[in-house]
Amino acid sequence: MKKILLSRLFLASSAILLSAFGIIYACADGDWDYLGSYNSNFTPETFADKSYSPLFLSGGIFYGIGFDTQHNSRFNKNIKSDWADYLKGKVDTTTVNYFLIGDEKPRYYSDDKNVINNKEEIEGLHVYYKTKKENKSTQKWGKKLNLKDEKVKNFVEFLYLAQKIETVSIGEDYWSYDPVVAKTFNDAKMIQSIENVYNTLSDPFLKNRYWFLTMKARFYSNDKQKAIDFFNKTESSVAKNTLYYRALAYVAGINYKQKKFATSNYLYAQVFDNCPELRVVTAYSFKPKNESDWTKALALAKNNKEKAALWAIHGYYKDEKQAIEKIYELDPKSEHLNYLGTRLVNSLEQKINNSFQIGGQGENQKPKQQTVAENKTENKGKVDNSAFDLIAKISAAGNTDKPYLWDISLGYLQTLKGDYANADKNYTKAEKTLPKTELAGMQLRLLRFVNNLSKIDKLTDKNEKTILADLNWLYTELPKNYKGDTFRYQNASSWSRSYLSHLYKESGNFVMAEIYGESRYSYWNDGNAYYDNEKNLLAIKSFLEKSNKSEIEKIGAGIYSLKLKDINNFQAIQATFKNKIPEAIAFMQQTDSVQHVKFLGNPFNGNIKDCHDCEHAAYQKKKYTYMDFLTTIKSMQDKLAQKEDVYTNSLLLGNAFYNISHFGNGRTFYEISIVGYGSSPYSFRDSMKDMITNNSVSKMYYQKAFEAASNKEQKAKCLYLISKCERNDYYNKKYNNIRSYWEIQDDKVNFIAWNSFKALRKDYSDTKYYQDVIAECGYFNTYLNQ
Repeated sequence: MKKILLSRLFLASSAILLSAFGIIYACADGDWDYLGSYNSNFTPETFADKSYSPLFLSGGIFYGIGFDTQHNSRFNKNIKSDWADYLKGKVDTTTVNYFLIGDEKPRYYSDDKNVINNKEEIEGLHVYYKTKKENKSTQKWGKKLNLKDEKVKNFVEFLYLAQKIETVSIGEDYWSYDPVVAKTFNDAKMIQSIENVYNTLSDPFLKNRYWFLTMKARFYSNDKQKAIDFFNKTESSVAKNTLYYRALAYVAGINYKQKKFATSNYLYAQVFDNCPELRVVTAYSFKPKNESDWTKALALAKNNKEKAALWAIHGYYKDEKQAIEKIYELDPKSEHLNYLGTRLVNSLEQKINNSFQIGGQGENQKPKQQTVAENKTENKGKVDNSAFDLIAKISAAGNTDKPYLWDISLGYLQTLKGDYANADKNYTKAEKTLPKTELAGMQLRLLRFVNNLSKIDKLTDKNEKTILADLNWLYTELPKNYKGDTFRYQNASSWSRSYLSHLYKESGNFVMAEIYGESRYSYWNDGNAYYDNEKNLLAIKSFLEKSNKSEIEKIGAGIYSLKLKDINNFQAIQATFKNKIPEAIAFMQQTDSVQHVKFLGNPFNGNIKDCHDCEHAAYQKKKYTYMDFLTTIKSMQDKLAQKEDVYTNSLLLGNAFYNISHFGNGRTFYEISIVGYGSSPYSFRDSMKDMITNNSVSKMYYQKAFEAASNKEQKAKCLYLISKCERNDYYNKKYNNIRSYWEIQDDKVNFIAWNSFKALRKDYSDTKYYQDVIAECGYFNTYLNQ
């Protein structure tokens, strides 16, 4: 299985080319992380350098990116910048970028019209320097470049050689479930010629690049040991820059392939420590096979800095707390402590119960609701004391690279443990060293809010004032104004709503409990069972209509997803299903634009087969809005009361009520957030399921039409439409108590001969409608052929 990707997959700076990369990437999701915004209050980006971000605590492979796909493009920016400086005044930046990188845009399919020929043109310019003969490349670039300039020639000749190595070092544009065979560069003469150029150069810039190119060529050759030999022979004269650490990563990779795991891991740790661009690569490649490998790698460390680097990667895989303890002892100023600190806090907060409920793990078992006090007691016990003590110790010392990280972390944990006064003190302490960035300011404000709200066990006018500004900020200002995707405020938003809802519920204010808690029937269809109780419904309407709301009530009304028009719409739907049409019209008139929504199909049609998609696609002379629908029903009912055209009006009324049921073409009439959504009636709560599957009103009108019918064709049609209601009622009763698909017992009975089927067969087999039913209804056809 292969799939084209946006960027290269396979590792160009390590010897470990694993087909597993592709498998992991295919299963990972870099855009969404279940350990991110929606269940965390602690934003790691506030505290650690961007180079560590893939290593933040994640539910996927790497945080934020899913899997590392930058193996061919990671150093493009550095390379372009370095050569642009070297060629400054000789070659413009656009041309430098063209020759170095070509087209960086992703190309999913071959596009011959827009093929970039930078590599072919470099080769043409190389041939020109070798033969002194003009060619297509010189004709194109001769007027743009001074080909006689020494630096331009050096640039072209270097790229010519580098492109030869790229034939094996650049990965393909796909991932694969099949093992990928690493390519090798076996032109020993060319490799030696590259090394020879390195040996003869005096220009520091070029010498450094030819040194790295020699390392790269040796690394991709079939004799990788020569890469290590060359590195060991020359490293003392090489600047400890990015190219040096890229080469050191090659050495680490070769040692891994040679099963020298301790040496490999030791070297990867040094690259991790000194080359931020390669942190994600080295973290992935760091793989002690056992405790002995780890111990040997530690023994190779020459100083505390190197030991700290080893622990920094070890903590990513194993125990952040242990790694923090070790690094803090070795070097309190180590920046590696920052990312490990965020991982520790994020892992601790994952244990916290923000749902205010326990249990309910089994199928159909409802969770038990907690009080605020019960929830706090549970969460206090979930904070790991040894981790808490470690963070407290580091915070008190104040001698780390970023003291505010440890002060804020301690304050957060103190909030979770119920020590709100000391949390306040540590947040105040953190302000002294906190950077003046938007993210840092928002992080501190968020955690202070969590602490302030957690202090409240019972809402009063006084303590409400301590949270009002932050509630507005959290619920209104941030969603509207914050354009980033880094800051984690969504969890605090949902938690605070639940917290307030439970406080209101415990005080007996069930309206505000609903306003902040918003009852949901299930995750998928969002039906709201709170409105099944008319007393509740009327109380919410009264609240929403109230003009003199308090500030916290205004905030609640603002974030509550349901408005008066939604509740009126629900009442209109209920009244319609109860056949109380004047009431339904009155409520529908108060739904704003909802009353003008049009049905997808004609709600007054009645067909042999129930096929709402077919009826939606069918030609409709008139498109009915919801209000048209109700007023038309009212008109028909008025005519029926006057005994006017009883058959037609009764038949059309039967169709109307049938079509707004689950079985008809007008389901959109009832599909709203209070009722719910779903293709199956079993997606709905029982009260709504009963409402949308009940065809008793339809059956009543069909029966009236049958009694008023003037010929056998009319009666046959009425009988069949009644049989559909009987069929639906049969299945409703048969499966009414089924909670899941797996509970259905196969009794081999798919349908029965309903009374109307029997009458249709007995008395109306000579009608045309009877033949139409045989042609279209499989149930009836099967019944006849038994």
